[in-house]
Amino acid sequence: MRIDVVSIFPEYFAPLSVSLMGKARERGILDIRLHQLRDWAHDVHHTVDDTPYGGGPGMVMKPEVWGEAIDSVCAEPPPDAITPRLVVPTPSGRRFTQQVALEYAAEPWLLFAPARYEGIDSRVMAEYASRLRVDEVSIGDYVLAGGEAAVLVMVEAVARLLPGVLGNANSVTDDSFAPGPMQNLLEGPVYTKPPVWRGREVPEILLSGHHGKIARWRRDEALRRTYERRPELLTAVQDLDKADRRALADLDPDLG
Repeated sequence: MRIDVVSIFPEYFAPLSVSLMGKARERGILDIRLHQLRDWAHDVHHTVDDTPYGGGPGMVMKPEVWGEAIDSVCAEPPPDAITPRLVVPTPSGRRFTQQVALEYAAEPWLLFAPARYEGIDSRVMAEYASRLRVDEVSIGDYVLAGGEAAVLVMVEAVARLLPGVLGNANSVTDDSFAPGPMQNLLEGPVYTKPPVWRGREVPEILLSGHHGKIARWRRDEALRRTYERRPELLTAVQDLDKADRRALADLDPDLG
């Protein structure tokens, strides 16, 4: 997968050179290219923002600078002449979820445009929506100093889904929110050696070697944790079996 990021702080993305992301780049699974937005600003100060029309606080990122940057990145397509999917982090965008991460993981080329200040002139998204797929995406109901942190979150969430990035490809199947049996459920508690630590014991069932009972325990714990921490997710859980309903009834009779 090719990922381009245009930013006024390309150095922000140093974490993408370490750990799993760094190894994926070394193996050629990820082709990450960082671009300095100011390279497309032609005044002496390399200005990328200006005051907003209509007044108000803050500054807005200029459309001509972003337009040149995106045009330039898109002018160097991969051999099969595909176009990138443009992803713009913004608190007003659609919610970034595990399902969206899976959707992006199927793309050959993503282009991220993290903004600063009050955001990018809205004409930029309107302009490129006519020739590219453009997504305005939010990673949560809060505001950051800039979109770079959001890009780091999304790149890691997407890249770990690519074949060859994780040491065990099955690791993603038990993730919270993963499609399949765990969809819309939070992952339950996990444990490792030693079996007793500071007087706290690992649940006996996990030491039993009975895979069927262990699977049931993990499912029950996922239901319990979701009920306690994100109860609104339970309404979207599908294909509940009798054991699921019994576990939910033990938590709340109205859910059984």
